[in-house]
Amino acid sequence: MSKIPVGILGATGMVGQQYLYLLLNHPWFEVTYLAASPRSAGQKYRDAVAGRVHFPGILEAAGDLIVADASDMDAAASAQKAGTLNFVFSAVELGDKEATKKLEEAYAAAGIPVLSNDSAHRWTPDVPVLIAEVNHGHTGIIPLQQKARGWDRGFIAVKPNCSIQSYTTPLYALIQRGFQIKQLIVSTLQAVSGAGYPGVPSLDMIDNIVPYIGGEEEKSEEEPLKILGSIQDGRIANAQGIKIAAHCNRVPLTDGHTACVSVLFGDKKPTIEEVKEIWGSFKSLPQELELPMAPLRPIIIREENNRPQPRRDRDADKAMAVTVGRIRPCPVFDLRFVGLSHNTVRGAAGGGILNAELLHRQGYIK
Repeated sequence: MSKIPVGILGATGMVGQQYLYLLLNHPWFEVTYLAASPRSAGQKYRDAVAGRVHFPGILEAAGDLIVADASDMDAAASAQKAGTLNFVFSAVELGDKEATKKLEEAYAAAGIPVLSNDSAHRWTPDVPVLIAEVNHGHTGIIPLQQKARGWDRGFIAVKPNCSIQSYTTPLYALIQRGFQIKQLIVSTLQAVSGAGYPGVPSLDMIDNIVPYIGGEEEKSEEEPLKILGSIQDGRIANAQGIKIAAHCNRVPLTDGHTACVSVLFGDKKPTIEEVKEIWGSFKSLPQELELPMAPLRPIIIREENNRPQPRRDRDADKAMAVTVGRIRPCPVFDLRFVGLSHNTVRGAAGGGILNAELLHRQGYIK
């Protein structure tokens, strides 16, 4: 089987490079198109990223590709016509959400599906925000999105904020088994790579914790509600009856976002043994899909009283698993636990690739 040609928008940034690295030997997808800002356009990729290469092997694989201007739709259309561009991963860093929306919509209107890392379209009612194991059914809104906008094969799907990966999947597993979640208090400890490169200045992070990350608390409180919601009347309606309070902190770690979570259930409350059984057996994605990026165990339980730890657990199962530990009763709510996920793999490029694999299996990407 010939591989599907893939493009990366924002290919010179940290997340763009992570996409390229994770796709080096992908069995289905091959990176054939790279695009970035006008200052990088026209250069060989190796020259555009000179002095700021974050991942091994990417120059050997793509160093001689000429970088296009991400806003040059004629170049993208030409690549599509030539058979060297089927869909794009969007990791653009425009700093302007409206400009990002328009750019991604231009690709979709041109018949080029967009798998986005950006938050610009996360609250667009007919755009799915996907965690593959949780709400793969939300891809069913794509035909409605295409019909409403007059798009042929193009569409937009996005992945959620990296800070919510470490607790949304465990919560969904409990909801799936019939336990109603009423309230959550979440405190996140987020690695500096979540701020991109060069990110937070070192003198702000060494010997320090920063108890504020712009926009993160709002995303952490609101995005899970859309992910746990349902398709209604051509839009994705938020889950009702769940309240989330989040505290988001930047901590001096390279990679790995940790969440300390307290959960209040409805009338039906699981025992600790039931919680462990539910998480330990959770699968959700049909195994016959055989998605290369999917973890064998989406939720991994650590029984040690001092785990999970980012340095020891963030790379579990291709860095795509959520590792949970310290599962115990909560004296204020009902349950408390600690969740950990790799923010630039599960929470960024790896999650985007898994979504693309799912959409390929479902026939939206061909």
